Amino acid sequence: MEITVQDVINAIVLPKLSSEATVDKLLFGDPETIVTGISVTFLATQEVIEQSIKLGNNFIITHEGIFYSHIGNTEFLKSDPVFKQKLHLIESNSLSIFRFHDNIHRYQPDGIMAGLLKRLSLDIYEVNRSQTYSIIEIPKKSLLEIIQDIKKSLDIDYIRYMGDLSMECRRVGILVGYRGTGEMIIPLFHKESLDLVIYGEGPEWEAPEYVRDAIRQGNHKALIVLGHAESEKPGMEYVANLIKLKFPSIPVHYIDLEPLFCVY
Repeated sequence: MEITVQDVINAIVLPKLSSEATVDKLLFGDPETIVTGISVTFLATQEVIEQSIKLGNNFIITHEGIFYSHIGNTEFLKSDPVFKQKLHLIESNSLSIFRFHDNIHRYQPDGIMAGLLKRLSLDIYEVNRSQTYSIIEIPKKSLLEIIQDIKKSLDIDYIRYMGDLSMECRRVGILVGYRGTGEMIIPLFHKESLDLVIYGEGPEWEAPEYVRDAIRQGNHKALIVLGHAESEKPGMEYVANLIKLKFPSIPVHYIDLEPLFCVY
């Protein structure tokens, strides 16, 4: 049976999430296009698009916006050569691209969080959950051991952290993506009696400065900053596996991204 772009979209979106309340939409392509293959990725970069074309995938599902704006504003890019070349690549190859951001975060549980916890083998330790964070209780480990485990599990070269590497951690708060604001992180330390918070990204002058002061005051606190993509890529691999189960007759590829930054 032939599967259309709209068939795939219908299978993964939440019916209660209205188009007016979300950035999730078909950015390119015709919903009635027959799907030959699907690429699922954190962000449809130039390289991801090129790989999709090489694989014969005509449908890309991307978590983040592909033109450097969360809300999809491209007005400031009209004359930009990088934008023009990427746009031409998409249109000349008749690709369909669907933004899948808000829906997956509103799954119960949040699909991006579920993917990260599973990759880190921490899902079995979850003791409390909200729509924006997860609390885990692990057998006591040093901050250094946790960092080493994360680097191995996520296959990343470096971790940004704050705290004494020898301190023992048991209660840990985890937040994915851009949830590292002071308003989200700071109350969790007290409310959930946390030793450590792990998050994707956030303003450096908010939660990290709170942790700096807390450590100076002699408090048992630590922080790990994974990076936005590093915290959310496992969630999109989780999405790819869900789509494979729903549409076993269609080739589905999770396409990973290289680290955004180099470290000197």
